Amino acid sequence: MRPLLSGVVYCLLGTLFTFFAIQQVNINGWSFFAYMLIFLATIDYGSGFRLITLHFKQKSQQKK
Repeated sequence: MRPLLSGVVYCLLGTLFTFFAIQQVNINGWSFFAYMLIFLATIDYGSGFRLITLHFKQKSQQKK
C-alpha cells in the first residue's frame, strides 16, 4: 500500500476515534474507555502524519 494512502487512512481512523471519544465523554464522562480512545487516536494521527511525510520525502528524492 502506498504511504500517502495509508497515511490518509490512519488520519481518518484517528478522526473516527476522536469522534467516538467525544461521544463517550458526553455520555459517561471521562472513563477509562474515553482515555483509551484518545490514546488510539493519538497513535493513528502520529502514524498517519509520519507516513504522509515519508511520501513527500520519497517524492522529493525521486526528483533529484
